[in-house]
Amino acid sequence: MNILVIGAGGREHAVAAACAKHHHHVFVSPGNPGMTDVAVVLGIDTKDREALLAAAEARSVDLVIIGPEDELTAGLSDQFSARGFSVFAPSEAAAQIEGSKSYAKELMFRYDIPTGYYDVFDNYDEAVAYVKQQGAPIVVKADGIAAGKGVTVAMTEAEAESALADVLLEGKFGASGTQVVLEEYLEGEELSVMALVNGQTVVPLAEAQDHKRAYDGDVGPNTGGMGAYSPVPQFDEADLAAVKKDVLQPAADALASEGRPFTGVLYAGLMMTADGPKVIEFNARFGDPETQVVLPRLASDLAQAVMELLNGETPKLTWHERAVLGVVLASVGYPGTYDKGVVLTGINFPEDIHAFWAGVAEEDGMFYTAGGRVLLAAAEAENLQAAQTKVYEALTPLQTPGLFYREDIGYKAIAAASAKREAEQ
Repeated sequence: MNILVIGAGGREHAVAAACAKHHHHVFVSPGNPGMTDVAVVLGIDTKDREALLAAAEARSVDLVIIGPEDELTAGLSDQFSARGFSVFAPSEAAAQIEGSKSYAKELMFRYDIPTGYYDVFDNYDEAVAYVKQQGAPIVVKADGIAAGKGVTVAMTEAEAESALADVLLEGKFGASGTQVVLEEYLEGEELSVMALVNGQTVVPLAEAQDHKRAYDGDVGPNTGGMGAYSPVPQFDEADLAAVKKDVLQPAADALASEGRPFTGVLYAGLMMTADGPKVIEFNARFGDPETQVVLPRLASDLAQAVMELLNGETPKLTWHERAVLGVVLASVGYPGTYDKGVVLTGINFPEDIHAFWAGVAEEDGMFYTAGGRVLLAAAEAENLQAAQTKVYEALTPLQTPGLFYREDIGYKAIAAASAKREAEQ
């Protein structure tokens, strides 16, 4: 098949790699120079819709996969569908499950999908009064899309008020922050589960857990994700079955009932509480960085599975047993202010390390930083401990001025596995 992957990040690199592995011909746009190992990089800006459509027609594209949330909520899928392409991405209407956190919360409450209590505000003083009434900890979210940075888990009322001021008074997130959603703080451990969806057919992918905080020990500001791993041994088959039964299937059914049937990847960010899974957020696309550790474990042909799903079938997915653990190398200062244009030299990985490139540009044969998260390095091994050791052994010799990475990705799962082994001895 000829496949067009739209986007420029590590997620799109991983999707392109999964398709190329099964000998499909992959184009990516705009792409980045790190993707040339698996795809033809077209370089067409996602805002140039007519050029994208023309490029897809000229290359007889059989399948379009759209990665970035901005393009989904702006209706790019609808435009490709209107031209007769097979598109694996939600319509603008269905993508509002990510584009508006208040809509997602309303949907969950209407259809009894488990989540925390919430309220929505566009007035700072009223929001502060609600925080004082509810107390802390409490979660503050900009209502619209904010690249994973619009969420503050406020452990004190003062922290919540500061976050509210950033969103509602300072306009830190622009149009995405005209409203805030204040949510219940949920206790438990996080889990990410993505599913291939077409209408009311839901096919879950392997689970993952990411690390959203910038620094070791899960401290610092929220980011788009500093690393991830799969599988997540803290949870068993019964937990994952509950995620499909109580969250993913009801969400697909709810969107269909609302007249917004969902096609694409439905991502559930979950808190696994003592009362079962509860939704922290829904995304309308492949997660980043979860995709970079989930898709390398997929033995099935991703593109073929998607086409079967679009044709009304239910694909059967098969998975490798091996674990994958990935570490993000980010620009110093991320998720705040950081420099671009830093020269990247000496980044050479062993052949058995996956490198998924994101915020990178090329000039005169040299790579330069062009974003906050620059690349993700991932290792496969028989278990998470071995994968963690392997990837950090590959990272340690690198000289990476201008970049930083967490040195503890996967620590919770590895500690839990160690404690379990000790208890069994």
